[in-house]
Amino acid sequence: MAFFIVVIIALIAVKAIWVSCSINGIGSFETEKKDIIRRANYLTSKVATTPQKLLEEMPSGIGEQFQGEWAIYSCSMTCAALANIAILYPKNRELSIKFIGEIIDIALSEEIKEYDRMRWGEDPMDGIYGNRSHISYYSHVAWMISRYKQIGGDNKYDDTYHSLCKAMNNRICQSPIFNAPTYPGECIYIPDMLVSIVALSNYAHQYSGKYQSTVDKWIKKASSEWIDQETGLLASFLEENHGKAQIVLPVKGSYSALNCYYLSLVDPEFAKEQYDCLMKNYKQGFPFAGIKEYHDRTCLFGMDIDAGPIIFNISPSGTAFTIGCATSLDDMEFRNRLLKTAEIGGSTVTWFGKSHYLLADLALVGEAIVLAMRTSSPQTRMYNK
Repeated sequence: MAFFIVVIIALIAVKAIWVSCSINGIGSFETEKKDIIRRANYLTSKVATTPQKLLEEMPSGIGEQFQGEWAIYSCSMTCAALANIAILYPKNRELSIKFIGEIIDIALSEEIKEYDRMRWGEDPMDGIYGNRSHISYYSHVAWMISRYKQIGGDNKYDDTYHSLCKAMNNRICQSPIFNAPTYPGECIYIPDMLVSIVALSNYAHQYSGKYQSTVDKWIKKASSEWIDQETGLLASFLEENHGKAQIVLPVKGSYSALNCYYLSLVDPEFAKEQYDCLMKNYKQGFPFAGIKEYHDRTCLFGMDIDAGPIIFNISPSGTAFTIGCATSLDDMEFRNRLLKTAEIGGSTVTWFGKSHYLLADLALVGEAIVLAMRTSSPQTRMYNK
């Protein structure tokens, strides 16, 4: 028994030293530069590859649809991270443009589109002038192109960008509840809708305000009609009921954190209000900083399809997305505490100029999300009210 106690104490000590070394330097974009660049090197080696290799990086056990979703999210978040890096560290701009272009090509490939085609019964790009939603796929690709152009990318994807944004605007405006479904027969997932709002907002900034009225109307409805009365947070889910949008409970920590992050890219004032509500209802400081998945019940250990494995109430994806909220809204103190939590859970390894969390071997998308979130400085926003 004494031997096992000694081993446990030794393992805890090693972990404590590992975490301490890994977070040494966290605090500012200048002190974090080396680590951020090394993580970008790792991500580009994994994401900017071939479509099939990228899909093979996604866990096979989650099924073909979720593999596709995780792959498009890995593309989207890696592009966000690379664009942020180009702005924070201008010497990396050309490399970021190069890799974002390669990742957009992957996102447009037949292999990556397959997850969306399976659900809608048609290729999303073939159906761009039709009336089937495809809003999630369209929005991620459009957001990637908007960031490509933001940092100086050429006009290679302009025609696709125009078509995607026109399609998204039409789908939203033609809907009686001003939202479009991710998949047929399912409710509205607000975080998915917000990607389209971010993309349309960026497009408006780049093209003389076109579609800005749609963005403004959506934000106005969100802030006045789709707020959960108990938490003050934007709904996680909506459904249509006799032509009106109805909030579907629960309001989840993971969805709320992602909503807040996307809002910070479009309307920082509304995002700050949402961030305050998120902190009030979902913030947890012990035994480590994080975001709870459920505000109204305890879950010491569990599994959630959206949040991942919940340990001591903490939502892994909610905590990761809150890094982005805190960074974008300049709450660097809490951001840095959350990065420590990420290190405790993820464990960084560095090899040949590349760094990543060990958990990236199981969920590459998590690595992409955290890098995008931690680099989302206010100066990387395209549009501020």
